[in-house]
Amino acid sequence: MNIQNTQFAIGQVVRHRLFPFRGVIVDVDPQFSNSEEWWESIPEEVRPRKDQPYYHLLAENESTAYEAYVSEQNLLLDDSGEPVNHPQVAEVFGEFRGDSYEVLAANRH
Repeated sequence: MNIQNTQFAIGQVVRHRLFPFRGVIVDVDPQFSNSEEWWESIPEEVRPRKDQPYYHLLAENESTAYEAYVSEQNLLLDDSGEPVNHPQVAEVFGEFRGDSYEVLAANRH
């Protein structure tokens, strides 16, 4: 699988399918690329498959901003029209365009 076979793109605003957080995609791994310990720490009944793209997010919930690593099966497009209030967004992206951020030329892969 290569990066062209992903459902979401860098700069898109997404939300988690099961948990109450949202974020902007900053990077994509074509397949699982985190530690086995991290993967096993996810409860088995909601543990995602490894053979799918995983996304690095600048994420937020009601109380904090953080970085998240989420499987494609657990993401949905965020249709709130609201920007992501993560302090690093301005360092990585340009203008917010309603459902995504402009990817600055210096940050393109």
